Amino acid sequence: MHQRPATDPHIVLISTGGTIAAHSTADGTVPRLTAADLIGTGSLNTGSLSTEPRIIGVDLMSVDSSAMSVADQFAIAAAVVDALTDPATIGVVVTHGTDTMEETSYLTDLFVADDRPVVFTGAQHPADSALSDGPANLAAALRLVTEPNSRGRGVLVAMAGEVRSARGIFKSSTTDLDAFDTVHGDLPRHTLDRPVPRGRPARVDALALYPGVSPGLIAAAVAQQSAGIVLAATGSGNAHPDITAEVIAAVRAGVVVVVTSRVPHGEVVPAYGGGGGAVDLERAGAIVSRWLRAPQARIAVSALLSTGASVHDVRAFFCDTTPTT
Repeated sequence: MHQRPATDPHIVLISTGGTIAAHSTADGTVPRLTAADLIGTGSLNTGSLSTEPRIIGVDLMSVDSSAMSVADQFAIAAAVVDALTDPATIGVVVTHGTDTMEETSYLTDLFVADDRPVVFTGAQHPADSALSDGPANLAAALRLVTEPNSRGRGVLVAMAGEVRSARGIFKSSTTDLDAFDTVHGDLPRHTLDRPVPRGRPARVDALALYPGVSPGLIAAAVAQQSAGIVLAATGSGNAHPDITAEVIAAVRAGVVVVVTSRVPHGEVVPAYGGGGGAVDLERAGAIVSRWLRAPQARIAVSALLSTGASVHDVRAFFCDTTPTT
């Protein structure tokens, strides 16, 4: 790349690893490519962009997204925010593994109040595969940040020709090139208006509920000093009465408890009682996440508690994530 003055418009490409940067080895698929490698991908035609901005590569980390820590995810959000402090930055593209992209992209969305585009992308096939989808996805993401109608939309996820808001997405296929779906296509943008915390993030556990689940899992999370617990309940946020008793104990211990559903689509509406329904859990002090499912609800609670939010703030946040239409 030719060196240009720092005032020239540019895109920041933050590489974090994932399949888009991976090669197949005898020990499995592992990330190998750098940001410069990705920029130099043969089929990446930057000349097709609507403008000719410089692309600045940042090698933040090189890991499978399944191996990321919460601190890694906060570091990615912080790197995006830092990149946007430069007025010459047109937008930011983050290459990321698809396994936990729904969490990191949404975490970033919570901290980016800027209107400039931020786009996450990845791949389902490694870079050395004949079926590699990474170059096309990256080219699409780079084009997307140059388009005026990408501004003000919050963090976007671009995969296989589809563009979705990070809010409400979830990985829906282990194999399809279009790896994501969304719970609701129009969840409101809600930024925390606080700096990304640079210290140790608040620990928030996510627990799946099912017939026969041990209620002691909640007590164990409380004993291990979790700041928050997210329950992926059945149906519209329902569980067993024994779970309700543990939620009461957790809330009394000062732990924030959020209830959502393991069902991928539809609003979670407290409707059932019987001692363990969502009505009972809400009365026990749990906060119902009507739209965000467990992965994104968990990362939201971690972000909130890591920035000093109270249980009342968390409750207000989940009320604000309800679509107005």
